[in-house]
Amino acid sequence: MVERGRADPSGVFAVGRRARGVLRRVPVWVWRLLMRAVSPGELRRFNAEPITGVRYWHDIDFVGDGIRSHRLDVMAPDAAADHTPEHGGALPVYVYFHGGGWTSGDKASLTKYCARQAAGGVVVVNVNYRMAPHFHLGHVLEDANAALRWVSAEIDGYGGDAQRIVLGGDSAGGQISALMTAASFQPELAEHHGLVPAVPAAQLKGLVQHCSIVDFSVFFDKGFVMSLNFIRMLLPQSTAPSGSTPAQRRHRLREAAHFMSPIEWLDSRCPPVFITTSERDFFYASNMNLIARLREHGVHVDTLVYGWGSANTEHTWQQNFRYPESQEVYRRLQAFITAVTVKV
Repeated sequence: MVERGRADPSGVFAVGRRARGVLRRVPVWVWRLLMRAVSPGELRRFNAEPITGVRYWHDIDFVGDGIRSHRLDVMAPDAAADHTPEHGGALPVYVYFHGGGWTSGDKASLTKYCARQAAGGVVVVNVNYRMAPHFHLGHVLEDANAALRWVSAEIDGYGGDAQRIVLGGDSAGGQISALMTAASFQPELAEHHGLVPAVPAAQLKGLVQHCSIVDFSVFFDKGFVMSLNFIRMLLPQSTAPSGSTPAQRRHRLREAAHFMSPIEWLDSRCPPVFITTSERDFFYASNMNLIARLREHGVHVDTLVYGWGSANTEHTWQQNFRYPESQEVYRRLQAFITAVTVKV
């Protein structure tokens, strides 16, 4: 574990520090209010001092229905045009899904994070998707699959190589990217969510997880930060678990959560994974469980895990470029993407 860093007194991370003692079984509506309160400030803070040397294509409609939830951004090095197939080879592609507890968040807050990766020689796709409670997890994954279908068909025009894709995300976005990876080689999971994977497993070269919600068993732990209503919220209303007793309903909710929990589906067929978390992260146990499970399956796992003494490493700290801990994530991430996408 790496131990360093001084606390930033502002932003959602400071809110997380102050509220940690009382954040237990937070209802969905409280989470949404908290995220709505901090989002405008974080949007400005995370995107200060824009990255130069990168080309930006904003708000591309990857479905064609005109709604913001179906927009994505592409970022590529200025020289990406020189890396098209006609000019001797395209660049690896990093597809990213934002977090926000499935109910909030927007790709805009990840612009600088994504641009940093593009500046390192990667074509980055930053994706929006429909969110709960108006939409369930099936809709979210349908959008993720549609974005990957767009990438497969169009990314060569931006200098990207659709044969070398790395998926990533933070928090709920990490769960989305991990489930999409698992669905590429787990037909039962894909069928459950009504997916025909747009990208074959062979084209997915890596998976990046920042403070991700990857093990849904932690939702059932006493005092966990999120209430079980987050799981219920992600289910179609027609499949809401029922039962005559609370114990029966809880058991059926666990059964439903099985299809939401990437740790249950990622096995030896999973590509290499880069996981960043800290002891201050609400989902630290979830991430550590995934690390152990993947290694049991023989999957290559690269980790960056900070201890409690690194005060800047609250949940999804990776977005704040000012932190030295975040800058270390970026260095390690670039090295990871380079290593897993190298042409043989």
